Amino acid sequence: MELKKLEPADFEFLERFEAFAEIEVINEPGMELDDKTRYMAILAALIGCQGMEIFRMMLEEALSDKILTPQEAKEVVYQAVAYLGIGKVYPFLDATNAVMNKLGIAQPLEYQETTTSEDRLEKGAQTQVNIFGEGMKDFWKGGHINRWLAANCFGDYYTRKGLDLKQREMITFCYLAAQGGCESQLTSHVFGNFRLGNDSNFLIRVISQCLPYIGYPRSLNAIACVNNCQINAGEK
Repeated sequence: MELKKLEPADFEFLERFEAFAEIEVINEPGMELDDKTRYMAILAALIGCQGMEIFRMMLEEALSDKILTPQEAKEVVYQAVAYLGIGKVYPFLDATNAVMNKLGIAQPLEYQETTTSEDRLEKGAQTQVNIFGEGMKDFWKGGHINRWLAANCFGDYYTRKGLDLKQREMITFCYLAAQGGCESQLTSHVFGNFRLGNDSNFLIRVISQCLPYIGYPRSLNAIACVNNCQINAGEK
């Protein structure tokens, strides 16, 4: 991001911020991520913390440099609805469409659905089992919210093409960490990440790369959740 070119009145501050976010953090030994994962995580975190203007800049970079495909970018936005609600996500969907139009990306994109209204509950419940284990097999029977969670969150979103389950659990971790106040759900999804192979080292690298965009308090809370889950899971 060339923030200092946009805000010459704040050049001194922005020069130091960019040096931290775009050089020091990205290149911290042992905390590096590949570009696709880093952009995906940061975009999810920016939706979580409602960082609209930076989201626009980073989305345009990711698409212009072909770091993310249009389908991958849209999936990051769509899945956020399950964790933040349409009230918070709609402006980001609108911004994503505007950026894609600016870049000449034809829309609508190819459909990514893999479920129907008849099988979304069944497939969503199975996706929960695939992520969290057999203990989730009948979780959907525990009331209408649990049923909606299986059919809507997992059946309508997690079953879509465009991202794999490891990527979907990683961006969910970012939504929850960035919005704060969701430590119970964050802890559950840390375990989900672990079961899919996104280990504690990976999640700490993810939150480290998001830190300049969401701040220290929420980053430290997320790291504490990861560390506690690592102890409870006996992860080596």
